[in-house]
Amino acid sequence: MADAEKKRPTLTTSAGAPVGDNQHSLTVGRFGPLLLQDYQLIEKLSHQNRERIPERVVHAKGWGAFGTFTVTHDISKYTNAKIFSEVGKQTEMLLRFSTVAGEQGAADAERDVRGFSFKFYTEEGNWDLVGNNTPVFFVRDPRKFPDFIRTQKRHPRTNMRSPTAMWDFWSLEPQSMHQLLILMSDRGLPQGPQYMNGYGSHTYSFWNDAGERYWVKFHFKTQQGHKFYTNAEAAEVIAKSRESFQEEIYGTIHRGEFPKWTLFVQIMPEEDVGKHWYNPFDLTKVWPHSDYPLIEVGEVELNRNPDNYFAQIEQAAFSPSNVVRGISFSPDKMLQARIFSYADAHRHRLGTHYEALPVNRPHSPVHTYHKDGLLRFMEDTNQDYPDAYYEPNSFGGPVEDPRYKEPPLKVEGTAWHWDHSEGNDDFRQPRDLWNLFDEDQKARTASNIAEAMHGIPQFIIDRQMGHFEAVDPNLAERVRERLATMGKSEEDRETQKDMDRMALSDAGPR
Repeated sequence: MADAEKKRPTLTTSAGAPVGDNQHSLTVGRFGPLLLQDYQLIEKLSHQNRERIPERVVHAKGWGAFGTFTVTHDISKYTNAKIFSEVGKQTEMLLRFSTVAGEQGAADAERDVRGFSFKFYTEEGNWDLVGNNTPVFFVRDPRKFPDFIRTQKRHPRTNMRSPTAMWDFWSLEPQSMHQLLILMSDRGLPQGPQYMNGYGSHTYSFWNDAGERYWVKFHFKTQQGHKFYTNAEAAEVIAKSRESFQEEIYGTIHRGEFPKWTLFVQIMPEEDVGKHWYNPFDLTKVWPHSDYPLIEVGEVELNRNPDNYFAQIEQAAFSPSNVVRGISFSPDKMLQARIFSYADAHRHRLGTHYEALPVNRPHSPVHTYHKDGLLRFMEDTNQDYPDAYYEPNSFGGPVEDPRYKEPPLKVEGTAWHWDHSEGNDDFRQPRDLWNLFDEDQKARTASNIAEAMHGIPQFIIDRQMGHFEAVDPNLAERVRERLATMGKSEEDRETQKDMDRMALSDAGPR
């Protein structure tokens, strides 16, 4: 095996420079942010954003509606964001749901993580909260995001989805175990957008007028209750309609049955970082509610369907880089990368001036010095100051306002490709989740896993079983038993041999 490893080519950048570490991004210390000088990360993310046009690379299949957010509880001591400034205040918003892996023509009722993205049209600009229906994700370092997404897309040789690729990646990345268990549970296949929770997933920050910073996580709890399909039920739905989610959410709002979610936050004081066994900026981890209880904030109601799907949903562009005064970022490595990657993807997909499209245009005044470029279709934002096309200037153009400067972000440490798997228990929280399931939920989850693994190479199954054992031996036992009952025909066995040979020839020894 050692000789075979030596024969493998060295990974390089597109300019041919050898890559010394493709597993970890360049960060400042254990809890510090990314560095923009990490050109290898920027190259990976930039190339991924340009792989497919014109549909989204991920989250291509989506559904959405407009509505209102209403503040029900005061959290002004944590943030000076005007959206939360007083109880009873309402803000217009857009909410888009989506699948991650499927293309635009994919069926809605497939087992997948669901995107859960908000655009709040606040009086101080747009605030976009781009999340999922799960509180965690498969990876915690953006270096691995393009690699993971490729496993969810089509195999370059067969042009088919590859369970082998998915499970090969997951079995080589134990950090994916938490999200994987959620995906294979009941909540991995909701009946419609209104029957699932939404999460900001990342750790963000609040800041107030006193210059105090708090770390924050966002939770949107459905008021409709959780409803899900089994795999068999979903297959029957897909046989009748590939648009079941669109039918659910559009029909519900059309009938005047407006779906609602309750917004909660978890608040962590800035100085609490490093006090727990988990890294609070690790996207594969949740904050236990016993450490940081849920605090109720407000209510989301969807009450208006789009008038034109393409103009208002397909052209909707969400990015974590859209924040407002009182809301900011954290050293969460995945979030730091998405700040760049999402806006970059929209400029590629929709054009330089995508935020001037009606659905993305802020409801507050816009004054920038951005000028020409492809599809420069909007009126000049500074038409009252025609001589002010740069800054600083002496001709009355827009100027900065120090009131909007956020407090300093405290960072320290050595910039390095830090390995965040060292000393990081990737099985503790999946074990806690497994123990929360009742017997029926455990049986369904194990069955879903076995069905998803059926037919992949045995060496990958064996490797993944080691991770299931680390979570709970009972989980591994249930999956093995279900795999054994599924059996294989003679044709299946021959196909399996071909797949094993192909996987081994493509991937090399492990």
